[in-house]
Amino acid sequence: MSGAKTLFQLSGAPQHKPVLGRAAVVIIDAQREYVDGMLPLEGVGPALAAIGRLLAAARAAGAPVIHVAHRGRAGSGGPFDPERTGFAFAAPALPEAGEAVVEKTLPSSFAGTDLEERLAATGRPDLILAGFMTHMCVSTTARDALDFGFTTFVVADAVATRTLPDPLGGPDIAATDIHRTALAELADRFATVVTTAEIA
Repeated sequence: MSGAKTLFQLSGAPQHKPVLGRAAVVIIDAQREYVDGMLPLEGVGPALAAIGRLLAAARAAGAPVIHVAHRGRAGSGGPFDPERTGFAFAAPALPEAGEAVVEKTLPSSFAGTDLEERLAATGRPDLILAGFMTHMCVSTTARDALDFGFTTFVVADAVATRTLPDPLGGPDIAATDIHRTALAELADRFATVVTTAEIA
């Protein structure tokens, strides 16, 4: 077992398990671009299945659910072009009637959107985050959530990412390593990392 400690642990900050009765669920960029589009992710199938279980539990508990969609430039032919199929939500992470959909153009789900106002209106102090990608939009949203005063949980099996090039010229960095590192960074100070089994 590791002897390393997080900043949460070193500071003695209290952490609790997620409770759907005090949380809002935010599903980030669960779009087809990551399934059968230009940016297929490793492990996207199991992650989507976990999102499906999380959504079922949230809906059964009456927890607010907000879906975030990344919107690229229309007609560009690039990732998340709203005129292409990659922009569409991927099953089983489809919004149901009454669930809010927020569109963004930057990595953070808070940047240039009304997400903070929507979350504040729920009166829920906790956020449960799932979606894509672990190191990018999920991470950035979790970091920004701290600045807005939310207590954040990231669902490890309901997020996924992709292999990246090494900026220092080494071999590509595997998606599994990117995923674990991104979760470790978040768990140091920004979020409590959990699994769907701890919620659903």
